[in-house]
Amino acid sequence: MDTRTVAARNPIGQVSSALDTPALLVDLEVMEANIARILATCRAHGVAWRPHSKAHKTPEIAKMQIAAGAIGITCAKLGEAEVMAAAGIRDILIANQIVGPIKIGRLVELACRSDPIVCADSIENLTELDAAFRRAAKPLKVAIEVNIGMNRAGVEPGAPAVALAREIANRPGLRFVGLVGWEAHATTIADAAEKERTVREAVSLLTASARACTEAGHRVDVVSCGGTGTFPYCAQQPGVTEVQVGGAIFSDMHYLTHYHVDFAPALTVLTTVTSRPTPTRIVVDAGKKTMSGDAAMPSPSGLPPIAAMKLSAEHSKIELEGPSDVPKIGDKIEFVVGYSDTTVHLHEEIAAIRGGRIESIWRIAGRGKIK
Repeated sequence: MDTRTVAARNPIGQVSSALDTPALLVDLEVMEANIARILATCRAHGVAWRPHSKAHKTPEIAKMQIAAGAIGITCAKLGEAEVMAAAGIRDILIANQIVGPIKIGRLVELACRSDPIVCADSIENLTELDAAFRRAAKPLKVAIEVNIGMNRAGVEPGAPAVALAREIANRPGLRFVGLVGWEAHATTIADAAEKERTVREAVSLLTASARACTEAGHRVDVVSCGGTGTFPYCAQQPGVTEVQVGGAIFSDMHYLTHYHVDFAPALTVLTTVTSRPTPTRIVVDAGKKTMSGDAAMPSPSGLPPIAAMKLSAEHSKIELEGPSDVPKIGDKIEFVVGYSDTTVHLHEEIAAIRGGRIESIWRIAGRGKIK
């Protein structure tokens, strides 16, 4: 029987190139090394790791991170948190505001089977959360989102944060646990010294707000910040209790070229060459519906010098600088993804590869969980 037919029916143990394409692959050895590096840095600076799961959306990966030493996970959406809780993960920070009766009703149910923390930045939101959780089995853990330079959501540092902590503490359905911020404006700075300075100044607004809350009589357990684009500097700041570095486990062209991080890429898309209409043109069976190019273009491996590349809906067209008789029709090409966050959610599963062979196939259970 053709090995490709065997791989389709029972892929475990087969070489990765036997997979039908397009296929999303993660190199386990590279990902595990990235996880180990993040944890080693966190431990060296005495901070915990609560990795963001919005890139991988996969409970198996979240469990790997926790088994390695993460204290829990961070989710962007309530739907993602529900998936993780269903998989048995309890310690979940939802780094977002949960607003409105439908979502808050789901949050009450989520709190029955996990231990979520939600972010808030308004009295209006606190009022509706408190009304729902006064009838719940336990108060809801709430962290204040503080604007430390990203200028998206969040209260301003200092007195406004302390005032909101007081509002949380005065509501019996809620429990104030700390503060969350994201120094996203530092991510694209290329100069290491300038990036470190910007991260330090931004995070100092968060930690100063935490101290002010403590001085006002509020217990602060959580001071959470940080992402891949500000690593390792986010983990080095005094007063931080945890960082949310997430995408670094995969890395991608966006992180490498725009955020200037040096984590090895672990996530690729396997494609098949379907057409060679000219000696300089290659067409593969994966386009925008398979690998996004919004933040950065995916990068094909093992090709002669490339002059240009374009993604269409279902294909990618590569123009070589000079004529070449390789690759041939039917050959496989792997692309380092452009941006993991906007690539993973396009797929139903990830093939976990070790030593060039398929070790596991994981369903991306958080795919489509945008509510």
